[in-house]
Amino acid sequence: MKKILETERLVLREFELTDAQKMWELNSDTEVIKYTGDPPFVSVEEAEQFLAGYRDYAKNGFGRWAVLLKPELEFIGWCGLKYNEENLVDLGFRFFRRYRNRGFATESAGASLEYGFNTLSLDEIIARVSQKNEASTRVLQKLNMRFREKSPCEGISDALYYRIDKETFIKSNYLE
Repeated sequence: MKKILETERLVLREFELTDAQKMWELNSDTEVIKYTGDPPFVSVEEAEQFLAGYRDYAKNGFGRWAVLLKPELEFIGWCGLKYNEENLVDLGFRFFRRYRNRGFATESAGASLEYGFNTLSLDEIIARVSQKNEASTRVLQKLNMRFREKSPCEGISDALYYRIDKETFIKSNYLE
């Protein structure tokens, strides 16, 4: 297990091939992917192929990470950073419905922002969310990310772009 981050309740680690079943289950839930613009995986094998071909860690030194709930280290979703098609570092997260409304998205996304600014020395991180996805928008706002613009992206015609820079993140004292 290649652990990247740890919070009070969560461990974020790099994806592993053994995550294929859980990734398939997560991306097969139409409610989970409703606002993402992503098609569901058609099989566990397709999820395994996705994981086997995931190159962000080697290419960029970071990526999306599996989110595991302590103490059992149960896979509950994913969160992390990636370079998007606009060459901006993008924060994203996705969780099983049964783990929503417990603060896991905010906790893991906040830790990902801290990692991006303090470990990777990034200057700015963005996030994109469907205008209809009010729950994810609230998470971004809790993290002190600010609305930047509305523009379509990767299958989301009504995407809202949020951003935060390192200085704003540090001043916000989010994690204190």
